[in-house]
Amino acid sequence: MAGDVRAGEVDELTFINPTGLYDPRPNAYSHLAVFPAGWRMILPAGQGGETEDGVLSEDFGTQLRQALTNTETVLAAAGATMSDVAKFNLLIVDHDEEKFGVVKQEFGRVWGDRKPAWTLIPVPALALPGMLVEIDVIAVVPR
Repeated sequence: MAGDVRAGEVDELTFINPTGLYDPRPNAYSHLAVFPAGWRMILPAGQGGETEDGVLSEDFGTQLRQALTNTETVLAAAGATMSDVAKFNLLIVDHDEEKFGVVKQEFGRVWGDRKPAWTLIPVPALALPGMLVEIDVIAVVPR
């Protein structure tokens, strides 16, 4: 959705790319997420690419897919889905164009044309040895 919208004018989670800013959709995100007053916010801990038994693949794409799966699992525990994600931070160890290509591909798979607002944060390291990616989401759902 392009243009400017006020929070009181939406009745669902809406992603906006305001006039006067470049089109971020080719880079797999939207500039703004707006949701109606009174919706419930869900704030899970950041999710990394470790499997249930704590194993981390050495492959960035595998870790990213697992981090997205882990995010889906934690959101489900609160009654939310990936389509309820309004905003998130993506932390990537040693970010580069190759990894960004994997990110765009995976986000297209998960969110299609309806991309959340998000920020990519390159970092030198994360919490666990070998951890290459972490996703920290904010989801919103109707009460």
